[in-house]
Order: sequence, then structure tokens, then C-alpha cells
Amino acid sequence: MQNVNSTNSTRNQAIMTALFCRINPAQKFRITKRQIAKFLRIPYSLIVKIECWLYVIFVHRLDKGGQFISYRQMEQWKNAIACQLQKCSTKQQLQHLWNAIELDHTKHNQQYADSVLPFLKKIWAKCFLRVDMIKAHNGYACCCVLPP
Repeated sequence: MQNVNSTNSTRNQAIMTALFCRINPAQKFRITKRQIAKFLRIPYSLIVKIECWLYVIFVHRLDKGGQFISYRQMEQWKNAIACQLQKCSTKQQLQHLWNAIELDHTKHNQQYADSVLPFLKKIWAKCFLRVDMIKAHNGYACCCVLPP
């Protein structure tokens, strides 16, 4: 007989994209009531509590019960991906991560603000140049400032 937890874990991994697994927002993000209120453009006092579930954030509201929010809609999601890009030390790592970003964006397009992909593309391009410069200087980071 197969372990039920093992089956659920396998199913969860199949549902999540590689990028989502890498970011792991339910475990790593610290989301506050103030952030949620700002995101929803509602007064802080309308939020009873927030619950960070595996795939979504559930917000208990005084005015309309419950509301789900995708982690991908949060500013922290964009920042977490930018941080992952900046950690890449090779072109291969950067390209692999960019492929995961594009796949996630394609699969979950409705959960992304229009500004996120262009923002991440700029970060990716700067990181790509940085990796090129490091390689050109025999693996030593140079003190050059990249153009904006």
C-alpha cells in the first residue's frame, strides 16, 4: 500500500511549477496584514487575519468573508525571483532560471501584473552582463558599474 503523504507530496510537486518550488512562498514569505491591506487597497481594520496556505494566501475580511490571493501577485514574489537571478553565477544558471520564469509566467499569466516580466527581464540582462564581465576578468569580480 502506498503512503498517502507520499502520494500527496508527489501530486503537489506536479501541480507546482519549478519556479514556485524554488521560491517556496508559503515557507519563506513573511506576509503582514499591512501588506495585504495595501495590496487590496482596503483599510487595515477590515482584515481579521491572514493564512498562508501552500499555494495561496487566504484573507479573512470583516466586509466580505474570505478572499484568496496568489503569491505571484505579491511584491515579494517579484523580489524573490530578482534575488534568485542575482544569485546565478553562470550563463547556464541564468538561462535555466529564465526558462522557469517564462514557463511559470505562461502557465499562470493571469496572476502576474503586466510590469513583472519586463522588470525581471532587466534584472536578467544586468546579471547576464555581470556574468560576462566576471568571465572576461578570469573569474574575478570587477569593480565596474553596469549601465542602468
